Amino acid sequence: MTMNDKAESKLRIQPLVYSILFSLSAMTAAIAQDEEEEQTPSTLRTPAMLQDITVTAQKREENAQDIPVAIATLGGEKLNVLASSGLDVRFLSARLPSLQIESSFGRTFPRFYIRGLGNTDFDLNASQPVSLIYDEIVLENPILKGFPVFDLDRIEMLRGPQGTLFGRNTPAGIIKFESVKPSQETSGYAQISYGRFDTLNFEGAVGGGLNDDWSSRFSVMYQDRGDWVDNTFTGENDALEGFEEVAARLQFLYEPGDEFDALFNVHVRSLEGTARLFRANLITPGTNNIAPGFDRKSIAIDGANFQDLDSHGLSARLNWNLGNMTLTSITGYETVELLSRGDIDGGFGAVFAPPSGPGLIPFTAESADGLPDHEQFTQELRLASNEWGQFDWQAGVFYFTEDLTIDSFNYDTLAGGVQNGFAQQSQETDAWALFASFDYDLTPEFKLKAGLRYSNDEKDFVAERFQSPLSFLGVGPIGPLTANPDDSELSWDISGTYFVNNDVNVYGRLAKGFRAPSIQGRLLFGDVVSVADTEEVISFETGVKSTVMNGRARVNFTLFFYEIDDQQLTAVGGQTNFNTLINADETEGKGFELDVEAFVTDNLLITAGVSYNDTEIKDDRLAIQPCGAPCTVLDPVGPVAGTVLISGNNLPQAPELIANFTARYGVPVGDGEFFVYTDWAYRDDVSFFLYESAEFNDDKLVEGGLRIGYNWNYGQHELALFGRNITDDLSLTGGIDFNNLTGFVNEPRTWGVEYTTKF
Repeated sequence: MTMNDKAESKLRIQPLVYSILFSLSAMTAAIAQDEEEEQTPSTLRTPAMLQDITVTAQKREENAQDIPVAIATLGGEKLNVLASSGLDVRFLSARLPSLQIESSFGRTFPRFYIRGLGNTDFDLNASQPVSLIYDEIVLENPILKGFPVFDLDRIEMLRGPQGTLFGRNTPAGIIKFESVKPSQETSGYAQISYGRFDTLNFEGAVGGGLNDDWSSRFSVMYQDRGDWVDNTFTGENDALEGFEEVAARLQFLYEPGDEFDALFNVHVRSLEGTARLFRANLITPGTNNIAPGFDRKSIAIDGANFQDLDSHGLSARLNWNLGNMTLTSITGYETVELLSRGDIDGGFGAVFAPPSGPGLIPFTAESADGLPDHEQFTQELRLASNEWGQFDWQAGVFYFTEDLTIDSFNYDTLAGGVQNGFAQQSQETDAWALFASFDYDLTPEFKLKAGLRYSNDEKDFVAERFQSPLSFLGVGPIGPLTANPDDSELSWDISGTYFVNNDVNVYGRLAKGFRAPSIQGRLLFGDVVSVADTEEVISFETGVKSTVMNGRARVNFTLFFYEIDDQQLTAVGGQTNFNTLINADETEGKGFELDVEAFVTDNLLITAGVSYNDTEIKDDRLAIQPCGAPCTVLDPVGPVAGTVLISGNNLPQAPELIANFTARYGVPVGDGEFFVYTDWAYRDDVSFFLYESAEFNDDKLVEGGLRIGYNWNYGQHELALFGRNITDDLSLTGGIDFNNLTGFVNEPRTWGVEYTTKF
């Protein structure tokens, strides 16, 4: 299918899809109203009912159905099932509508995209438009965003700009992780599993009261996977793809009375394992097909590959009840160290140094990136009303500072891996913000919500190259080069919610978000530092949230449109293997999201989600370098030799269609239950880079899971068999475009057995 054919098909299908989904939401609202008017709860209620979902999406505990934001949540058994088999945070990709996650670093550096907005930059200083909040602390550096998922109460995803209340850089949305908190009640669990590739997983938690005022909870996770990929170049079997990871969290809750409480959190993470495996000439020229004969269990590389990470952090949340108001202080500190090294060309030798392969290897590429120094400190003070009735509000101040150093190394693989390149970046960031929001009940049926935030962001950046990999061409040290961008912005939102009845509401939201200026200063192969100006996004969404079938089902639907001015984009790789930040004049996105959860019968629970995201870059003069590898570029030639125009392209790593589905069927037996749980996720085609090519993209990814088990003693114990990616779907998830047709793929099929006990 040509690009014109695809465009025409989209024009035909899009109105139909919008019409169908909008009609479905309208019917849902009508059905719910009829049910309330014609039936009484006593005639329709059954034991199998959905529970209300309490979230803190607006920094208050609220029912997710009452919040005028497109929000999706994940928790409980569903979260545990999806995270089986030692998966990192990327397991969430496509498991919630409009969410895409990928990585060229493996387990340590996830890149998040919501409604198509993200950042493909692999630099350790990369700014992302999706903010990750873990236990109320913003995790800004992309390495921090890979903290493992364990002992969580829930995950919340807020789609669209969230810059009024949360942290920094949230124009696409936020992902919130909320761990299980301490309480006076003694509780805990232990879970152990063993599966394919000698994968051993253990996680557990124990908590309870220490005395009348203090309670605690200790949570731990251990994951170990054996190496299972052979290196046919060295002849070493089971040489790569293993890892060992440990993470722990200790919390103390102090509650001496109703006037004050304090929550303290200390957490650590350590990881040793394999970095991302890049595979030379994985892609068949002229297509995006994986080359014939590809075997996941083997690779032929002559460079080193490893990854070491250590991080720790602590936080304190203090609440003072002042009667009709509550004062909250949230303090956080995070630090991380990382060194990741890989064979970037994905093969062995070079065309000028045979033997080489697989396929054509123009030159060797082996590099490493490290974070030898990193510190992040955050402080928030917030004053909020305590249920004033018709009018409620909150206001506060937020401070963020980060100091980091990034080391970038290059190695001469043909000389035994000796270092032949070294560059360093240092950056200090200081940001602060004032914010306020309010809720006003204009009538019992209509609620108005609005917020305003003033933010200031300053960066001091220095980069220097001490040793050049291109010294044989006369290229030497450079720098220090500096950049000092700063900016102040107003972000805001206003929304209205109309409650049709107790089960159905309709809302609309208009919001402005922004991302502060970003810096790209990787000087190993470049001689300049690039700075991207502030990007601003205006987003509108409208939706219906409904609880139907008298509490047995929820159906939520959202339509959205956004426009970005000066969007920050990263031209990755290219002919010179150099990352450059650019601003696109305008980018547009539009689409819809649908979430469904329902008890079809008392024994059958299903969930489903689907999203459609249509993104387009609009800048007739924006030109970038395309691939240095021999790929088939589909974009028109740019005004400067060696460039192409990218206006009209979709954003990279932005699938138009994402869908997910789960079904759980249980059969009670005595004090236990036999159950079957299946889950499926789908995303359609994505392009890996800003330019369009025949090779560097993937048509679709479909991954399914299956879990069969028995729980007894009323759910206290469970034994289950599980499988992930049960069809062994093989899909490209990314590429390297400056050397050969290098690519990397998704996780293979895994299976195992798991036992859980709760107390």
